[in-house]
Amino acid sequence: MAQPRSFPSSSSSPSSSAHSTPAVIGAGTRVRGRVTGDGDVTVLGRVEGEVHLRGALFVGEGGHVQSDVDADTLRVAGTLEGNATVSGDVTILSGARVRGDVRGGSIVLQEGGELDGRMDSEFALPRELGAADDDDDGPTVRR
Repeated sequence: MAQPRSFPSSSSSPSSSAHSTPAVIGAGTRVRGRVTGDGDVTVLGRVEGEVHLRGALFVGEGGHVQSDVDADTLRVAGTLEGNATVSGDVTILSGARVRGDVRGGSIVLQEGGELDGRMDSEFALPRELGAADDDDDGPTVRR
């Protein structure tokens, strides 16, 4: 039997740290309770409970996470119902559904992806759009 493909191919891997092989919660598997750890996790089944990772969380197509998420990076191709606090990148892929507030270092919502909640990320406005200050990058704004 072929090994499930855990992360979609892209030029940037979900986590480039020295984490071990991602843990996979397979299709047809339901986890109720807290999921914690140092490493990457792929959800192809269902998780109901809090998720706290020092690594990447990937919710694959058909995967469903019904909980608040705290992770280093987050990629959603399936469904996430809960708030997400992410220190790095958040990507909501085409066809994904996210219901909850998302906070991350950067947030990408691909065309065809759904977000029913708020996005919160820090970024610097170009000088032309903001008031001048002592910072060379322009003012920092939270959205």
